[in-house]
Amino acid sequence: MKTILSLRRLSPLALGAVLAAGAAAQTVPDQNLPENNLNIPANLQVYGKRDPNIRKATAIVNDAVITGTDVDHRMALIISANQLKLSPQELEALRVQVTSQLIDETLQIQEAKAADITVSAQEIDNGFTRIAGSFNRPVAEMRSYLRSIGSSERSLRRQIEAQIAWRRYLQRRVTFNVNVGDAEVKAILARLAAQKGSDEVHVKEIYLRAAPGQETQIINEARALMEEIKAGNKRSFEQIAFERSDATTRPVGGDLGWVKPGTLPDTLAQAAMEMNPQQLAGPIEVPGGFSLLYVVEKRKLLMANPEDAVLSLRQISVPFAAGTTREQATAKVAKLAEVAKTIKGCGDAKKVADGLGAELVDNDSIRLRDLPGPLKAMIGQMQVGEATIPFGSPEDGVRVLVLCGRNDPVAGQLPSAEQIRSQMEDQAINLRADHKLRDLRRDAVIEYR
Repeated sequence: MKTILSLRRLSPLALGAVLAAGAAAQTVPDQNLPENNLNIPANLQVYGKRDPNIRKATAIVNDAVITGTDVDHRMALIISANQLKLSPQELEALRVQVTSQLIDETLQIQEAKAADITVSAQEIDNGFTRIAGSFNRPVAEMRSYLRSIGSSERSLRRQIEAQIAWRRYLQRRVTFNVNVGDAEVKAILARLAAQKGSDEVHVKEIYLRAAPGQETQIINEARALMEEIKAGNKRSFEQIAFERSDATTRPVGGDLGWVKPGTLPDTLAQAAMEMNPQQLAGPIEVPGGFSLLYVVEKRKLLMANPEDAVLSLRQISVPFAAGTTREQATAKVAKLAEVAKTIKGCGDAKKVADGLGAELVDNDSIRLRDLPGPLKAMIGQMQVGEATIPFGSPEDGVRVLVLCGRNDPVAGQLPSAEQIRSQMEDQAINLRADHKLRDLRRDAVIEYR
């Protein structure tokens, strides 16, 4: 499955970034966009033609040059570090995002220098060493690695300089002006306390707009996409959302994040509450079109999530020898199923395994959420000492799991006032930083050649 990641404030330490920057988590058909003061005509006419095949290789940002090579080097690092395989369309989307990121970095470095903030070569060296360590490579090997993937040390050092310079600028010009009052903190704590136990669901959506008269066509297309996703051997849900969805969440693979059902359209809210995690549903009629909905996970706000339980499991595995017939395999499954009913705890599992000539494997730190869906549902209802019914495959043989122990998660606690205050201050700082960067972009002279 291809991962759709975010390029916003790209950090090589995470390198979790590819195709999108800060997309809003909501479904908004174009006709519902908010009012603005641009006075764009509803039935506009475009004069001339913009050729998408013409790509200008160099951007000059207030006399600082960003070359096509700079863009290529940064793209190479992102693609290699994330082991991505991108289509030509996705590569072009990545190129646009990387160019934008490099322009932002240039503006950040320029603004910091204008405020008499400099970053020493030693600080950049230290940052490069830390990143090399995150790749489990010594510095010399990191340099060779960057060259081997078509990137460069210069590209990474530029990003390190921008991050340090911008952080220092914000500390000097923004952070000391941020103050969060006690009343604001108390209001948020009260709201969280009132919402404790309310339902939240992590969902992804593919929204297909349907103009009047197109309903049947869009429904058929949605059903075809459903079958493709279920088959699992072509495009993933996230890929299809990125390529086809008409929602504003398209750049992030349709990910709406954690939402309360009441914030969704009624039909989506009802479906989300009726669905189980990792279940796909659709097409669901929504205002303006139809949606495919995928439920990633459910939880109750500030309550313990049963799926966070850490399990101690003992596996009894009976392999199928080469040439095993269907009848012989069926007999082995039936024998294991019969014996599994008699298991009296993990202490009894070894005796059972020895009697069957089976392998015994222990795992004392697996989370319930990490188990496949059918096993998760089964083990979630089991008591300590019970065994699952047999499961497996013709290639891997048949097996059962015995539940030896379970460490249930502790119920979520309200954050402290200081935690709330710190989070609100961070949000205020980030908002001001975004506004400052927006102003820098607006005032910059950027020339493409």
